[in-house]
Amino acid sequence: MSSWLTRYGFDTPKLRFAGVTAVTACLAFVLAWALGLEHPQWAAMTVWAASQPTRGQLLEKSLFRILGTISGTIAGVLLVLSMQIHPALLVVGLTIWVGLCTGIGNLQRGFVAYSTVLAGYTAAMVSLLDSAHPDHVFALGIDRFATVLTGVIAATIFGYLFAGRSDGAGLRRQVRDLLADLLDRAAAPRDGNIGGADGSADGDGDRILLSRLAAVEEGLDPHAAGSIRSRREVRATRGLLIAAIPVLLRRRNRGDGPGMPPAVSTGLSRAATALRANDPLTALSALETARDAVLPGPDQAGAHGPTPGLSETLEPLIAALAQWARPSDPVTPEPALPVVLHRDWIGAREAMLRAMGGLGLFGAVWLITDWSMGGYMMLGLSVMLSLMSSFENPAVFMRYVFVGQVYGVLGALAIRWLAWPLADSEFQMVLMTLPFILFGAVLVGHKRTTLHSFDYNMVMLLLTQVQTPLHGSFGGSVMMGLAVISAPLVAMLAYRFVYPVGLRRRLDTLLASMLHDLSDLAADAGALEHRRIWRARLYHRMLRLIRLSERYARANVEASEASLAILNLGHAAMRCHEILGDPARSDSDRRAARAVLGRIQTLRAHPARTEATLSRLRQRLSGEDAAMMDRAAAGVSALTPALHTD
Repeated sequence: MSSWLTRYGFDTPKLRFAGVTAVTACLAFVLAWALGLEHPQWAAMTVWAASQPTRGQLLEKSLFRILGTISGTIAGVLLVLSMQIHPALLVVGLTIWVGLCTGIGNLQRGFVAYSTVLAGYTAAMVSLLDSAHPDHVFALGIDRFATVLTGVIAATIFGYLFAGRSDGAGLRRQVRDLLADLLDRAAAPRDGNIGGADGSADGDGDRILLSRLAAVEEGLDPHAAGSIRSRREVRATRGLLIAAIPVLLRRRNRGDGPGMPPAVSTGLSRAATALRANDPLTALSALETARDAVLPGPDQAGAHGPTPGLSETLEPLIAALAQWARPSDPVTPEPALPVVLHRDWIGAREAMLRAMGGLGLFGAVWLITDWSMGGYMMLGLSVMLSLMSSFENPAVFMRYVFVGQVYGVLGALAIRWLAWPLADSEFQMVLMTLPFILFGAVLVGHKRTTLHSFDYNMVMLLLTQVQTPLHGSFGGSVMMGLAVISAPLVAMLAYRFVYPVGLRRRLDTLLASMLHDLSDLAADAGALEHRRIWRARLYHRMLRLIRLSERYARANVEASEASLAILNLGHAAMRCHEILGDPARSDSDRRAARAVLGRIQTLRAHPARTEATLSRLRQRLSGEDAAMMDRAAAGVSALTPALHTD
């Protein structure tokens, strides 16, 4: 049976999951109707929205869906009450509320972000679907919450029985293998005949490891769902990945110079072997031996050569591995490098303004024209301009949304005008709706329709209100459907022409954020005290940049090299802060370091001057310090495509 389904284009695991979800949605729909709730279809919608493939994700999303529904319902009730003062207050208040939820949601991650965005369009559902009856608003709010709670309980109970557990062991095995490969590569000598930063084979190997680091880091959040222990382990894993980056970058920046000391190479290789044997404690001991082999002796205290730098590179990795190796510890200390996650402030601001502008414009049209279906149009826009704003390319995704919503409208029309006229009671109407809900599982499970399936399920149920006697006209139902499916078309235009969103734009804004970080680092007089935070933020943004660039092939090498150039400039800026704070340095050295920090702050406007100033400081230095300034100066040219990005 499975092979037959696969031959006809079905994804059998996804079809199985969708089948369980569809049956649960049917049960929630029937239960909500039996309880006398006014909008039982919302319970089925909640099941489709809350269902998750693993138990931890299911529990966490259900919790945050309840929290988002509560706050959104309260906001929706207040908006309907404000409409009694003046109808424009509903539009203005909803515009501000959805815009703020959209902006804040774009700064958050995972199910917390989902809950915040949900609070925005839940207020729209409460305030717009019954705005003509403000005297019933409290009953509507209670009904909305009770219906969602019914759906969440159904999804949690039945989903928990069939959902699998998060593959924590698989994640740890993936991290062990990745770290072992990285340590082996760090221990291996570089081929002096092969460059690295120019796309050569040796440099490609480094980029492949960075790409694997970025892929594992991106997939961590789902593993954190459902328990405090899972969150603690994911935090330790992310700290380990961040701490491993400097080890790989040190190898990449070594160029054709001397390789690792033999004792260090041996220690790294032993650690890699132990990790592959699932023995992280032995790996930890091997790394400590490698670190101790390069610690400076008493006569080297205060030296700034490559030897102390290597021990300082290994120390955070050792501390992070020690935390990661003991996931059952009840208390996890602060990671060696703090976990400072990238937040897209530029994208969040643009998403907020786009949502406010779109809702404000069409809300004004609705007030002026008094179009009876304007509420459905506003509801659709509130979902499209908020929920989809964090997608990598929402304008393209709107095409799938539009087709799915057309399916949903057709399904709702078939239910209302073909099936329900044959029913003699509300119970029969409910039973006649169930096959249309079950059909949603078929759309989810087939590879050609899976991207349309969610919107079919949601729109079909949204437009399906069980009540007797039947009323309305076919033309009115069609107009309601057209109002709903017009929302993704308008949203598509908004995403394309109002702060256009796409992979190229997201890459540019991420690079701009890193450049702002670099400028702020150069200007920060207390940078040495905040060294760990600066590094952690830049490292995490580099991983995000590499991951995004892989989905935009033309920018892959460019983004990788630009991010590495920014890191080298960041290290150079930190070294200049150290020179400024070193009383043993001459006044001329300090003036040269201060000049470099000033030029880094104006890098966008004067890249050539920044490069020249770095070269002048390099002439005053020797050893690792001189090599660091060389790398920073050479990296300025790699940043040229990003220097004019806001």
